[in-house]
Amino acid sequence: MMDPITLLTVVVLSVFVGFEVVSKVTSKLHTPLMSGANAIHGIILVGAIIVAGQTSDPWLLAIALVAVVLATANLVGGFVVTDRMLEMFGGRKRARPRPGAGEGGA
Repeated sequence: MMDPITLLTVVVLSVFVGFEVVSKVTSKLHTPLMSGANAIHGIILVGAIIVAGQTSDPWLLAIALVAVVLATANLVGGFVVTDRMLEMFGGRKRARPRPGAGEGGA
């Protein structure tokens, strides 16, 4: 088992590396990457549900249920962000002409 300082160092370095990698991705690649991340979050959610279903210790059950809630929020948030990204790449929607407009008349 690693000591807490080593684990904290790994987490902090992972955050910095993740930020640098994600910030260098062009905007055209964000949507496919978000779709892949959503698939991974779905797998994490299934794993959290399985762990919650197999535990009998009340503390582990509480932690597993928190994990299920957080994984669900992460998954839904990923889909919301992906939807917004897809709206950005969609072309501008033209306003439909009103019926009867532009027909000459009066």
